[in-house]
Amino acid sequence: MLIAGFPAGAWGTNCYLVAPAAGEECVIIDPGHQAAQGVEETIAKHRLKPVAVVLTHGHIDHVASVVPVCGAHDVPAYIHPADRYMMSDPEKAIGRSIGMPLLGELTIGEPDDVHELADGSRLELAGLELTVAHAPGHTKGSVTFRMPERADIPSVFFSGDLLFAGSIGRTDLPGGDMAEMLESLARVCLPLDDSTVVLSGHGPQTSIGRERATNPYLREVAAGLGGGAPATAPRRGM
Repeated sequence: MLIAGFPAGAWGTNCYLVAPAAGEECVIIDPGHQAAQGVEETIAKHRLKPVAVVLTHGHIDHVASVVPVCGAHDVPAYIHPADRYMMSDPEKAIGRSIGMPLLGELTIGEPDDVHELADGSRLELAGLELTVAHAPGHTKGSVTFRMPERADIPSVFFSGDLLFAGSIGRTDLPGGDMAEMLESLARVCLPLDDSTVVLSGHGPQTSIGRERATNPYLREVAAGLGGGAPATAPRRGM
């Protein structure tokens, strides 16, 4: 298994390229702001052939390079229907202007081929299996992708901006909702094995076991409190 990730752009958003091995087909997860060059360098380094772009949600820091990346490799993009509008209207998605200098660097709009994701669906792409879980809270259309355990690696969970090392995604932008966030954490994250590797939209790698033990938000959900967000860890993401 090959998972190559790098932080990109003004928000340091993690972009991942996933393949069964070097020299094979791959899936690109969240090519965000200024990610196109890093994507091309990673493809060349590992001799990969992209077959699809999959998106955890529609915020511009996760989708800004979707059009050039999909266009360069003639591949489709996958996104939840509730967040699809964000690719064409990024300012509406965050409730404010993202700034003209930054906006001038972006290719706004959808790629030619867009597929919509559904909760519980399984994507079989590039010899990989990705299970989709709808996980609203950060946005209405946030999803996660989980890969099953294999002989060479434990289960891998691409959490987007749902769960970070020590924190969770912010809920104060349009479509954000703390009650939905806590419900998503309980429904999507808590059932996962402690050995599950968590690769999030921002920050370092972690595991479900580590977050179950130390993340104040996940600990609150596990304890069944559900009364709001603890103030001990700032939320992250755009």
